[in-house]
Amino acid sequence: MPTRDIVLVLIIVIAWAGNFLTSALAMREIPPFLFTGLRFALLALPLVFVVKRPAPGQWPRLIGLCLLIGVLHFGLSFTALKMAGDLSSPAIVMQSYVPMTTLLAWWWLGERFAWRTVLAIAVSFAGVLVLGFDPLVLDRPMALVLMLISAAFLAVGTVLMKGLRGLDVYSVQGWTALFSVLPLLAISAILEPGAMAQLPSVSWVAWGGALYAAFVSSLLGHGLYYVLVQRHPVAQVTPWLLLVPVLAMGLGIAFWGDRPGPRLLLGGAMVLGGVLIIALRALSKARTAPPAEDL
Repeated sequence: MPTRDIVLVLIIVIAWAGNFLTSALAMREIPPFLFTGLRFALLALPLVFVVKRPAPGQWPRLIGLCLLIGVLHFGLSFTALKMAGDLSSPAIVMQSYVPMTTLLAWWWLGERFAWRTVLAIAVSFAGVLVLGFDPLVLDRPMALVLMLISAAFLAVGTVLMKGLRGLDVYSVQGWTALFSVLPLLAISAILEPGAMAQLPSVSWVAWGGALYAAFVSSLLGHGLYYVLVQRHPVAQVTPWLLLVPVLAMGLGIAFWGDRPGPRLLLGGAMVLGGVLIIALRALSKARTAPPAEDL
């Protein structure tokens, strides 16, 4: 990629890595499902004016995608981040959605891959297992379980997105926000009673975290990602995004008090190494494939 686009991808990396820290700070005062609902409520405000209607027959896929990613993925991932007590392990385990997506695409879409990709998938999942035996993670095992479930919902949503036609990134984000707000607030009312009544008393740090998640992580980060994938194959951008958990780990050590042990470091290296191999194999395949016909 040219230098200009490398700068853009680094902005994305910083925006997404910073979201782990700012969200963790915000969730000291705002429970996870309410925080997720606020994120999407704020995001919906500007995007409601630019959303496009999906093509005929696409509504069921779009609604399913929005609920899977907006409610289940984000709701559970923020819950896992809150429960984990560190930034490093959630940021790493989240990347397991990549091998999950590869397996689902093989199962549902008939996509094929070679033995090197199979080995990379196995290494990634083995890395999660190794990471799970780190004392910090063992102390709060449900955080790991919830993050894996969250990653699985993201993988399913990613596969569904492959069949979505005629919508740009802002429309997908806008519909996700609009369809997710009410279910998230309803879940919060049941699981986090009294949380909404406490909102007037939360600090600027908590509101800043919600604003960051909505406008920096989602609007800016995903907007720039859309720009890049319009210019380059997705497989060419993906390897750069592995810097997100690395930077998130650095932020956790610097500002959150993370002290990752050897098992977490080894398991993390296995997870990210496996994901990198999958991304590089996809890039190699994209470069050798014949150009797609312009629809």
